[in-house]
Amino acid sequence: MKQDILFRNDSFVFSYRVGGILIQNDHLLLQKPKNDDYAIIGGHVCSLETSAETLKREYEEELHTKIEVDQLMAIGEIFFPWGKKPCHQICLYYFVHLLDSDIPLEGTFHGYDELDNERIDLDFCWVPLDDLKKGLKVYPLELIPFLIAPQKEIVHFISREI
Repeated sequence: MKQDILFRNDSFVFSYRVGGILIQNDHLLLQKPKNDDYAIIGGHVCSLETSAETLKREYEEELHTKIEVDQLMAIGEIFFPWGKKPCHQICLYYFVHLLDSDIPLEGTFHGYDELDNERIDLDFCWVPLDDLKKGLKVYPLELIPFLIAPQKEIVHFISREI
C-alpha cells in the first residue's frame, strides 16, 4: 500500500509535495479550501511514486480530469506552521496542461480532498493572472513573481512563515 511521504514526530512535520501550474487564457487554476487562502493544486507524493505520477493522480482525484505534466518550474523549501508544530516541506512545481476539457474552463467549481481520513471541501477557481499582479495572495507567496513572469530556468525559492 502506498503511503504519503509525510512524517510527523513530537517536534516537527516533514512533507514532500508537488504542485501543478495550470494556465489557460491568462487564468491560473487554484484551489481554495473553505476559510483559507488560495494555493497551487497538488498533493503529497506517495512512496515509490514519481512527482509526475502524483500530479496526475491528484488532478484525477480532486478534479476528475486528466493532465499531462510539462517542465519543472520551481523547487520550494517551505517552512510553515502545521497545527502547533513547525513543518519543513519540499515542493516541486510543474507546468501542466489538460488532456480533456471535462472541467469548467472559467469561474469557480467545487471539489474535495482528503487528509488524515478527513474530507476537506475545496473551491477550484480560475483566477486572472492580472489579479496576482494586483496583490492576490497565493501560497507560497514567494512563488507569485514566477507565476506572473515565468523564467526559462528552474527557480529555487525559500518560504519562511515561521
